[in-house]
Amino acid sequence: MIKKEMIAMLLAGGQGSRLGVLTSKLAKPAVAFGGKYKIIDFPLSNCINSGIDTVGVLTQYRPLRLNQHIGIGIAWDLDRSIGGVTVLPPYEKSENSQWYTGTANAIYQNIEYINYYNPEYVLILSGDHIYKMDYEVMLEHHKSMGADITLATYEVPIEEASRFGVVITDDEGVISEFEEKPEKPRSNKASMGIYIFNWSVLKAALEELKDVPSCDFGKHVIPHCHQNGARVVAYDFKGYWKDVGTLGSYWEANMELVDIIPEFNLYEEFWRIYTKSDMLPPQYIDEEGKVTESIVGEGTEVYGEVSHCVIGSGVMIKKGAVVRDSIIMNGTVIGEGCIVDKAIIAENVEIGGDCELGVGEEAPNEKKPNIYSFGLVTIGEDSVIPDGVKIGKNTAIFGPTDKSDYPDGLLKSGSSLIKVGDEA
Repeated sequence: MIKKEMIAMLLAGGQGSRLGVLTSKLAKPAVAFGGKYKIIDFPLSNCINSGIDTVGVLTQYRPLRLNQHIGIGIAWDLDRSIGGVTVLPPYEKSENSQWYTGTANAIYQNIEYINYYNPEYVLILSGDHIYKMDYEVMLEHHKSMGADITLATYEVPIEEASRFGVVITDDEGVISEFEEKPEKPRSNKASMGIYIFNWSVLKAALEELKDVPSCDFGKHVIPHCHQNGARVVAYDFKGYWKDVGTLGSYWEANMELVDIIPEFNLYEEFWRIYTKSDMLPPQYIDEEGKVTESIVGEGTEVYGEVSHCVIGSGVMIKKGAVVRDSIIMNGTVIGEGCIVDKAIIAENVEIGGDCELGVGEEAPNEKKPNIYSFGLVTIGEDSVIPDGVKIGKNTAIFGPTDKSDYPDGLLKSGSSLIKVGDEA
């Protein structure tokens, strides 16, 4: 019989609606990060660096490209005959078929997979955070505390604590109370959505709560276990951790990579971040090209000027173009003479010549002010921008556009121009 000490279950089915047009065609964990990686590369790399060789990846929303990226796990050394990485989409069962309706429901629907490995402990992870963590150290803490459940916690500024589930602990780190997104938080210890469970405790809770609609770990499973006498402890994580769930936090996390002394270092030898890489030629900087304080991916050609940017692979920045404080993803073309200020441009976008992105004063986005903010220009993948247009701040564009879409050659600040699919 197979027996694993701990296996990981990685929740990667989220739509990531707060990333707007960036996730119109793909799941949030498949969004590019740092010029070379996908967001999901970070928890997957943490697993293999922590000695965890069995990972179930639970997918749901637009899983195709995420599945293609993971493949059989070769990039992370997770192509194992026993264990390795397994993609677990919802599937048809004989008695009933249903989508995953909550984080805990997704695990419940895969009890059979977990039972196959008969683990002592199950590690629950989110697929949409940027961080490096040794889960082996967290497991040692779990054991030394005699815990049934361990929550990784992170100290956030008290004024931001209402955005998180927060915990209240005693002097030893045992959790006495939970508050889910409290209006007036009494603690700044935020749950990171990373949990270690004794499998016997988790399995019993999932069976008992199987009929709860949209069953979730933070709202249902952990409070249920706590009320029934489980010993729940906190593991204080002190490293870098970023939830890149909003355009602002996603942009900030990328920009922090190109600081003179980056807070989050992609270049550490002892804790590498692995990814599936395409075979591409080296980058090329023309004699008239200039690159400062930037990450530039393989196969990218720079004939213009790039400063404080994260540029993906296979990007073309033509002569006379100036790109500042921006994220440009794989395969995008920036036309001659363009000026791009503080933009997030997704994959395979064509920006015509002599365009200006990020012009004028800020105005709240007319359709989704809570998503398209931070003064950013956000352009979804495969979009086309015609020559010579100007685009304001807090704007969103998705799809092939032409001159007629820009009155007087301008998309004013706070506007959305969505030409394909649902309103994003």
